[in-house]
Amino acid sequence: MTQNKQVSDIADRSVGGLITWPRGYQLLTGVYFLGRAGGLVRHFAATAGIRPGDHAIDLGCGPGRLANELARQTGPQGRVVGVDPSAPMIEYARAHAAANCAFELGAAQSLPYPDASFDVATCTFAMHHIAEADRITALAGIFRVLRPGGRLLLADTHPATSGVRGLAIRAMAGLAAHREGHGSGGHGHTHDEPADALAAVDVRRYRGPLADIGFTAIEFRTGPFATGILTAVKPD
Repeated sequence: MTQNKQVSDIADRSVGGLITWPRGYQLLTGVYFLGRAGGLVRHFAATAGIRPGDHAIDLGCGPGRLANELARQTGPQGRVVGVDPSAPMIEYARAHAAANCAFELGAAQSLPYPDASFDVATCTFAMHHIAEADRITALAGIFRVLRPGGRLLLADTHPATSGVRGLAIRAMAGLAAHREGHGSGGHGHTHDEPADALAAVDVRRYRGPLADIGFTAIEFRTGPFATGILTAVKPD
């Protein structure tokens, strides 16, 4: 896997809302997760079932924090690729990449990888950035590139959260909607109101589509920092 590869033709097509401010995103998430984002990505990697020697793909990888954690947990015999349609995010991630982790410019809904290429696929805080009409295509593509027995993890903020953290989620949703609208040049998927963004982040909405595509062992759970986590398995 090369560190400098564009894996889909995204220059002239809408790929959804783009976040193009990696350092600001790192700062924002650092504040939101109270400086403990590392613990959250470790939880995601473990929950995804990453094992030594696995090949994994992280879709909507952003600045690369989870992809690098997957690379750490799979060890030197494993390989991880992070994919994101935002060139600034990929540039930042490449500059901070683990030795066994590559970052490639591309979109989840147009994966060029061969069938059965990966043991684990993750997509965290990213599905709602994909244009809604393309989300099922993205999930079907993930199913295709997973090996039999491969594991999928989808995670996002949990919209049922109340109290101070619930207010923070609403504020971040509003900020993301505003920044995406400008960062995507008007071509991405954006939300007019934070309430719409909250509905979009609920990963429970994908239980039915995952089952229709062929995934089994579909399970939802809540995770640290008011996250919702949906896991599924591609049958052997």
